[in-house]
Amino acid sequence: MPDLDSISILTLWTAIAIYAGAFIVFTFDLARRSSTVKAEERMLVMADGAVVTAPGESPYASGTGGAEGAVAPVKQRFVMARIGTSLTILGWLFHLAATVTRGIADGHVPWSNLYEFAMIGTLLVVLVYLVVLMRIDLRFLGAFITGLVLVLLGAAAANFYREVTPLAEPLKSVWLVIHVFVASLSVGVFALAFALSVVQLMQARRERRLAEGIENAGPGFLRTLPDTVRLENLAYRFSVVGFILWTFTLIAGSIWAQDAWGRYWGFDVKETWTFIIWVLYAGYIHARATRGWRGSPSAWLSIVGFASVIFNFTIVNVFFKGLHAYSGLS
Repeated sequence: MPDLDSISILTLWTAIAIYAGAFIVFTFDLARRSSTVKAEERMLVMADGAVVTAPGESPYASGTGGAEGAVAPVKQRFVMARIGTSLTILGWLFHLAATVTRGIADGHVPWSNLYEFAMIGTLLVVLVYLVVLMRIDLRFLGAFITGLVLVLLGAAAANFYREVTPLAEPLKSVWLVIHVFVASLSVGVFALAFALSVVQLMQARRERRLAEGIENAGPGFLRTLPDTVRLENLAYRFSVVGFILWTFTLIAGSIWAQDAWGRYWGFDVKETWTFIIWVLYAGYIHARATRGWRGSPSAWLSIVGFASVIFNFTIVNVFFKGLHAYSGLS
């Protein structure tokens, strides 16, 4: 009879396979949005063949265009996006089961090495995305979120797996539980802000090309997404929430450090990079709120901030040694 850790491994790879299916479906959804937009543009013609909507104008916003004899656009139902979301929920449930069974096998919360950190971190990234979907329709980010989780979780499962090990003494602290949980939540929120910033840059390029009179201004699915102002505002709001959580991460980490090592701050490489991330997002929020940074500069600051988060999670954990070296790779 397989042990709990073997069940956890099997369940985790099942979750990865389901996430891969969700990624493919979300990608098809974006492609289908492009083809649907082109089909509706062909439908929006008058009897003499004149296009009702102006070049670049969204048929979703224009209705029938107010012209007699115009053909009303067919409302896209985004069936593939709903399927992708359902697969993501199913994958998350298997992911949760794998994490719980690993924790039971360990006899403690599963974050004694990088493999387990990746399990919990990506679990909360997907959870944040699914919770936000209940309030805001961000299904167009599904391909990014599932793709990110596939890369991080797949790499951890394939390269960083370690046998069940006892929890290191410094990790036996309630403050570490709070520290890691809140940090993982903030990464999930930052991931959404990053994805929105990437889409914002794509949308901004499309809008510039439309202003220059270029009809084929970019991928068709961008026509079905919010404009750059809406995307930027959403990214900023998520960044603010993530920054608040990251600030609490720093505070909880300092309290844990005092409890484990007898000092609040020691410029350990992990501590230093956590502070660098805090400074980057603080600069982004300050620049946008007080200096009026809008548009592409704001988006790039958000992207740089999340790149530093990924650097901290991957490169720092794997290649840098210090008091936080719990990767289990050495």
